[in-house]
Amino acid sequence: MGEFVRLETLDGIGTIRLERPPMNALNTQVQEELRAAATAATADSGVRAVVVYGGEKVFAAGADIKEMADMSYVDMAERAADLSSALGAIARIPKPVVAAITGYALGGGCELALACDWRVVAEDAKLGQPEIKLGVIPGAGGTQRLARLVGPARAKDLIMSGRMVNAQEALRIGLADRIAPAAEVYDSAVAMVQPYLNGPAQALRAAKLAVDGGLDMDLSSGLAWESQLFAALFATDDRSEGMAAFVAKRKADFTGR
Repeated sequence: MGEFVRLETLDGIGTIRLERPPMNALNTQVQEELRAAATAATADSGVRAVVVYGGEKVFAAGADIKEMADMSYVDMAERAADLSSALGAIARIPKPVVAAITGYALGGGCELALACDWRVVAEDAKLGQPEIKLGVIPGAGGTQRLARLVGPARAKDLIMSGRMVNAQEALRIGLADRIAPAAEVYDSAVAMVQPYLNGPAQALRAAKLAVDGGLDMDLSSGLAWESQLFAALFATDDRSEGMAAFVAKRKADFTGR
């Protein structure tokens, strides 16, 4: 697909693979190739779940600082929204998405992982938002997604100190969902989304929309949003099949429609 990012599809799983040695730094080209891969995974009905993977050695060690070093406020004001929206495209993939993290997931790499639904982390992985050490803050969702995931106090600790956390701490604070040996991270991520491949795709989409959308609303608005999505599923074939299978005491055969 792209020079540094490609979408590979096998047996219903789309792997968004980063390959920009040595550290998968997220420059403007990688940013836009991530957007394109997310768009393609969203549009492809054959992709039922997505794994974001940086390879056996590193997930992504951050933004390309050499590219940013000489930028002015005006330069970054023009670019910042595009950077954020590119990772937002990953977050908006209406399918289960898991990050398979080896080595480092730092700065923009951590923000990319945060845009996924879950994170499988290698035993020796390191995660963090070290932007403060460069005199800036995370600019692609880190301050917002991290706080929603681990809580504001822990997010402030990580963002304001710039420190890295290991796999065990990441799991303890909710930044990681599963730990695996480095050589097994990708397979573990695949296993995590495997149960969803033959599930009711529209209901899974609605579940993700309900949770993610509701986080940006007050409770009353979130409940109304949930009700709309719930009712809409009664127009799907999978809802009919699921309830018919329940009544007949058999396994549902979902088609994703």
